[in-house]
Formats: sequence, C-alpha cells, structure tokens
Amino acid sequence: MRLPTSSAWASVWTGAAVVALSLTACKPLPPSKPSSQWTPQEARGAAVFEAKCARCHYPTTTHSLHGPGLQALTKLKSMPSGAPPTDERLSDRILHGYGMMPSTDLSDQQLQDLLAYLHTL
Repeated sequence: MRLPTSSAWASVWTGAAVVALSLTACKPLPPSKPSSQWTPQEARGAAVFEAKCARCHYPTTTHSLHGPGLQALTKLKSMPSGAPPTDERLSDRILHGYGMMPSTDLSDQQLQDLLAYLHTL
C-alpha cells in the first residue's frame, strides 16, 4: 500500500480550502424587519400581501412557491428578471403582471402599503 505524498495532501487541502472559501463567500441576505418593529403602514402592507400575494410568494425566503421568494427583494441589485427593484418597476409588475404573474387589483393606498411592507423583507 502506498501512502499519499505531501503534494497529494497539499492538493486535497487546497481543494478543501477552495470549497470552504466558496461556501463562506456567499453573502447572506439581510434579515427581514421584525413585525414588532413595523410601522402602521408596513403592517397594513403585510395584510395586503397576505390577501393578494402570499398564495404565490414566500415573503422571508428566496425559495420559490409559484413565484419567486421575496426576501430582501428591495435590497438586491436586480429582481429575478434582471431589472433593478425600483418602486416604479415593482408597482408595474404588481398592478399589470409580468410573465406568469397576473395583474393585481389594488387601490393606491394598498399599493403604497404593500411597497412599504416589501421594503421590510
């Protein structure tokens, strides 16, 4: 039986270090704002989300339900479509739909509340 040489062990350790660094290099998404700290507008927005959005989107994870998870959506550089998540673009997607996402009928106040809530995610 032949024992691994020091160069073989160095390759193993280098490979393990690369894997470890790649796992730690992934930046975690910022946490959502706790519901105990929501403003009244954010709380109303959470209710709008529950009524109109929760059947297709998870709010505090990036895992997909029927649509993408929305954790940190407004804190990311781009949405799943690649476009920046501005309030205007989010409003357009919410009100008019996009791809498989249907349009959502909301009053101006409901939309503003929902946007406020999305910023807490």
